[in-house]
Amino acid sequence: MDLRAHGAQLQSLLGLQSPPVALAFRSAAPPNVRRVREPAPAGCGYWKLAADGQVFFTEAADHYNCPVGAHTHGVDLPVEVARELQGLMGTMVQIEYLKMDEVPGIPRRSTPFGVAVYAPLSRAPVDPDMILLRGNPKQIMLVAEAIHAAGISQDVAAKLRPTCAIVPVAAEAQRASLSLGCIGNRVYTGLGDDEMYCAIPASHLAAVMAKLETIVAANRTLEVFHQQRRGETM
Repeated sequence: MDLRAHGAQLQSLLGLQSPPVALAFRSAAPPNVRRVREPAPAGCGYWKLAADGQVFFTEAADHYNCPVGAHTHGVDLPVEVARELQGLMGTMVQIEYLKMDEVPGIPRRSTPFGVAVYAPLSRAPVDPDMILLRGNPKQIMLVAEAIHAAGISQDVAAKLRPTCAIVPVAAEAQRASLSLGCIGNRVYTGLGDDEMYCAIPASHLAAVMAKLETIVAANRTLEVFHQQRRGETM
């Protein structure tokens, strides 16, 4: 997989402001990759660090500050952190942010957590399990159309909360997934009001790239057609 070329092509074709991020789960840290300097307040904060150009790995303890993210990533929590997760879920239910019967349905990785390796796609030190794209609705629309054209399995609706639920869906269930971004993610990553996410299983990235250029070109042609047609009918 030509990660450098795919990373550059994604940014060029879509006009992405934030570089695609590669995420890999491994049993142990790869050589010549450093551990993150300090734990982030939320697991999705590592996405931003990678998009900003950093290459690093996290251990289980680096996810304890975010019990919801730790849950989706398959991190086994110490008793005190597990209690915090239960308390946080209880608060979310109390303020009617979610319903208790929704909690068991939150996706979670089933594979034991060893380390997670984060990097810009073009600099990934190991083959990733998933690719994370951050963009505006039009950019994500183009990716979603390329995913569909490639015949890749994808969730029929965008994920609501938590945003990190797209990680196990793409990395383990091997389905492409969209997320509108939850309020926590927007705070910790600076996600704009006009931005959202798409997660692509890395095993399907080449197939998506094979369709993306055609999809982008087709949309440009159709945009001109529709603009002309609108002008004729106004």
